Amino acid sequence: MRAADGLLLGVLDDDPTGSQAVHGVQVVTALEEEAYAAALAGPAATCFVLTNTRSLDEPAAAEVNVRAARGLVSVAERRGRRVQLVSRSDSTLRGHVMAEVAALESARRATAGHGYDGVLLVPAFLEAGRLTAGDIHWARVGGRLVPVGETEFARDATFGYRASNLREFIAEKSGGTIGRDDVASLGLADIRLGGPERVRELLAGARDGRWVVVNATEYSDLEVVAAGVLMAERAGSSFLFRTGPSFVRALAGMDPRAPLRGADIWPAGGRPPGGHGLVVVGSHVGQTSRQLAALRARGIASVELDVPAVVAGREVAAETARQVTAALHDGDVLLYTSRAVATGADGAGSLAIARTVSAALSRIAGQALAARPAWIVAKGGITSHDIAQHGLGIRRAEVAGQLFPGVISLLRPLDAAPGAMGVPYVVFAGNVGDDETLADVVAILNGEREER
Repeated sequence: MRAADGLLLGVLDDDPTGSQAVHGVQVVTALEEEAYAAALAGPAATCFVLTNTRSLDEPAAAEVNVRAARGLVSVAERRGRRVQLVSRSDSTLRGHVMAEVAALESARRATAGHGYDGVLLVPAFLEAGRLTAGDIHWARVGGRLVPVGETEFARDATFGYRASNLREFIAEKSGGTIGRDDVASLGLADIRLGGPERVRELLAGARDGRWVVVNATEYSDLEVVAAGVLMAERAGSSFLFRTGPSFVRALAGMDPRAPLRGADIWPAGGRPPGGHGLVVVGSHVGQTSRQLAALRARGIASVELDVPAVVAGREVAAETARQVTAALHDGDVLLYTSRAVATGADGAGSLAIARTVSAALSRIAGQALAARPAWIVAKGGITSHDIAQHGLGIRRAEVAGQLFPGVISLLRPLDAAPGAMGVPYVVFAGNVGDDETLADVVAILNGEREER
């Protein structure tokens, strides 16, 4: 249906980890139509625009969304085609939910003369254990499913929340301007018993940007919804999507790809060509800290960035970069932020601190290119974006696939700083994997683990 309708797909991703469920698509960091056009010309007809808005304050996040949306629509119009827009966000519900959706609504009104009929909220990230049933969003933590409102992610200093029920979540985030009963829902019974036709029927009733919660515990649920969406759009409805990674794959009609190993990562010979790898860890959630400890236990050379010193304005990045670059000549290196969480007086202050620390990590990673690393891993959303754009100069890259089923993407730079070209770049979200996953990623990149 997508090909017959000539559809393009533009994904505004608030950090680079949103591409974890897809492959063969391109991501861009430059807010430029030329970059979008190059990405959309690929066989997947899909472009991820890495907005990094989770690191920005609300007005700046809205402005970036409007600019990116207008650019994507402009590229589509020049080709005489239509583009679906997805606001891709954290599957544990963190981010500028209402502001970004409102920004895309305003861009739609400016270009089409009217807003969207409905906004589908689909945070499922099935590969990472994030699913929705009974309108409640769940996260797999320690082998069991927990309502997301009870996880550490809900206590985020900037984007915290209380509700696990997604209808209540929208009401909470709207500040009371949207009531729980104003939010519609596509239940599992609707999806599984009624199929795409029932989904189309329910979506046809959406008007004036009504929020619609999508329940899903399996990919088949998402695929039925995607088919129903296309049917409803053929009949004249229009939709915006606020999603986790999994629905993007379903909407694009993309099959899964086996985890990358050997020749998938290293086409020439199936093994690294020489040199050593760099792991950069900025995320400070508990899951990341446990993974960090497991990697260090395997004996990797480690360099700590003193976050309190960075926040205090002391120049420590240059010396840290010297240590990292020197160590890369002898083996793999782990660069990580000190584990005590530095927060500001409010959400804006915490974001400012995160940006300052991420900028320091990016400078260090950029200087480390002088040591010609064989591969680079960045852990954490803001960290992975800033290192890609500011450290490695990546303007456009291709998502080759993932190192594990649907999680942890490997990007191949297509337009980047000379020292980054040909260097596999792995983006690793802070909240996925078990305690050993980071260490396993290093083993895979070094050709020491071949099972998929």
